[in-house]
Amino acid sequence: MNRPNPRMNPSTGPSTAHSATSPDATGRRSFLQGLAVGGMALGTLGLAGCGGGDDAEPVQYRHGVASGDPLADRVILWTRISPERDPAAVDVRWEVADAADFSRVVARGIERTDASRDWTVKVDATGLAAGSRFWYRFSVGDRRSPVGRTRTLPSGSVAQVRLAVFSCANYPAGYFNVYAEAARRDDLDACVHLGDYLYEYDRAGYASATASALGREVLPAGELLTLADYRTRHAQYRGDADLQALHAAAPMIAVWDDHEIANDAWTDGAENHTAPAEGLYADRKAAALQAWHEWLPVRTGSDRGTIYRSFDFGNLVSLHMLDTRLAGRALQIDVADYLGAGGAFDAAGFTTSLSDPARSLLGSTQTAWLQQQLTASTATWQVLGQQVLMGRMNIPAPILFEALTPGTGVSVSAYGAIAAKAATAPLTLTPTEQAILAQPSLPYNLDAWDGYPVNREQVLGAARTLGKNLVVLAGDTHNAWASDLDDGAGNPVGVEFATSSVSSPGFETILTDDPAALAAGLTQLIGPLQYCDTARRGYLLVTATAAECVANWVYVDTVASRTYTVDASTSRKVLAGAVGRRVVAA
Repeated sequence: MNRPNPRMNPSTGPSTAHSATSPDATGRRSFLQGLAVGGMALGTLGLAGCGGGDDAEPVQYRHGVASGDPLADRVILWTRISPERDPAAVDVRWEVADAADFSRVVARGIERTDASRDWTVKVDATGLAAGSRFWYRFSVGDRRSPVGRTRTLPSGSVAQVRLAVFSCANYPAGYFNVYAEAARRDDLDACVHLGDYLYEYDRAGYASATASALGREVLPAGELLTLADYRTRHAQYRGDADLQALHAAAPMIAVWDDHEIANDAWTDGAENHTAPAEGLYADRKAAALQAWHEWLPVRTGSDRGTIYRSFDFGNLVSLHMLDTRLAGRALQIDVADYLGAGGAFDAAGFTTSLSDPARSLLGSTQTAWLQQQLTASTATWQVLGQQVLMGRMNIPAPILFEALTPGTGVSVSAYGAIAAKAATAPLTLTPTEQAILAQPSLPYNLDAWDGYPVNREQVLGAARTLGKNLVVLAGDTHNAWASDLDDGAGNPVGVEFATSSVSSPGFETILTDDPAALAAGLTQLIGPLQYCDTARRGYLLVTATAAECVANWVYVDTVASRTYTVDASTSRKVLAGAVGRRVVAA
């Protein structure tokens, strides 16, 4: 695993280089020392009533430990054992301490696991103090797990909440340097994962061109279809040392997006699922969700398909995690269905389909639940943790067509040149240039909220009516964004901060424009868009106080090498109150 130079303040410091041989940071070193001390201390505790001993089943902990779904008095603890024989079941001891050396154990117990759970262990450790740091570990006989560090949610009056936000980790696309960088922090209240925790493609699939050279070809070799397939892929991801380090450093609050199941999934199907050749979609989805619940430190209820839930960080932040993918999503609209002979666009038909009130992204049940949560919460900030962009991303049709099918439109820079010509010398425009400028602006991504505008208005309308400070977090696109969120009448409602990807490539691989020029062009063309980065991998650091909510994008310069530099110089924020609700400089 990489070790950093001493880390400077990420919101103000310069780029820093990290490699496997650079000096350790103080916080990270202390954590690893605590991990080692905790492991050594386990054998001396004499855990009364816990069973085990030298004759216990020998196991290994190849996939680390994790915690998640923290509440004020509890947190989910997770590990997976790898038995060295073939037992029917294994009893796993767990314990939680409020000191790194485990001198004060505050909770302990035994959890049984077996092959039906893929040998995973999930415990809801209760009775913990609010707003506190804890250390936890597992054991079978004298076989001890690594030590993890976690936190419970604060209660009452809270001065600050800090979250690290992630999305889109494609194992064959590169190393998880983004996870490694975030794992070095010791100031996170929680990590928030917005989905695409893994990808379902086969070994020759998406963003796999350099996988062999990097030693990151996926397992199994084929596309994920069965429970065994999804379990194997989860196991491979969780064998990654950087992902293990992140899970061991802070609790994670996660939702799925599409690639945990199949690309562009919706309630009853997916773009990357072909029936009957690949079986029933319902069976594939059920297998994917079972594996996700087994391998993620989430609180699993009676219905694995319901994952929308809220987390209250005292009086400061209510985090509402949504499912924009499976709970109620209608089939996506495809722009290609509205292109006629010669490329003529059926704008009227497209608008009619898009505005159909029956088409929902959340579904009626989840939408009503969210409205109730917003109504009941008195926290300063209402934060939506969800998968896809809510901000309006309408761009001129020629640019969209070029992005979808190169050669059928024009680049952002070319369109900008034509628009500049129209402003300065309109009489010199050629018929082709006039035709380009005459085409309408269209949503660039109909898999996002732009494809479900009626449901978006319901959510924004509820937040505006209730007078809430709304911050929407998003992932999915592999690019970074900051947008103002207005309702259909143009009233300011809130802001959206979207994280880049952990390793999946962004627009730099599909658009020919220089990234800086592309960002400048997009922010000029798209009114609500205030910032974007379309070429770098990273995570989003969100820090909320009573006065403001600050988004800081933390980028790594490469995922093709384990040596990388960090740039955390870009920040934006939103101020609390009705006079805020706009993206401003931080």
